[in-house]
Amino acid sequence: MKIAPLVARVLLALIFLVFGLNFWLKFIPVPPASGQAGAFLGAMFLSGYLAVIKALEVVGGLLVLNKRFLPLGLLVLGPIIININLYDLFLSKGFNPPALLAAVLSLFLLWTERNRFAALVK
Repeated sequence: MKIAPLVARVLLALIFLVFGLNFWLKFIPVPPASGQAGAFLGAMFLSGYLAVIKALEVVGGLLVLNKRFLPLGLLVLGPIIININLYDLFLSKGFNPPALLAAVLSLFLLWTERNRFAALVK
């Protein structure tokens, strides 16, 4: 069972590194959002808030890659994963496989590293 956490760490880190860096490098085309989802993303983009979130995604992805900083990386990425999935559920009304995969991978890593989080819940 030593290989599964490694694979989960690498996949989770890749998800956030690729989509975080895509904000600046634009190597994956992103279709424009419309309706409430578009208004929400537009407000986040214009205020600069989205750039901060994308920077945190990249930093969190790099932290998850390093086993020593995995708990810190999960703490950085956890709220981002929750917000991405809530955005998909309530605003875009779509199915986002990378976001669901990120949630499953982060929960799995949280479970495998639960002894390192024990001090937070005591």
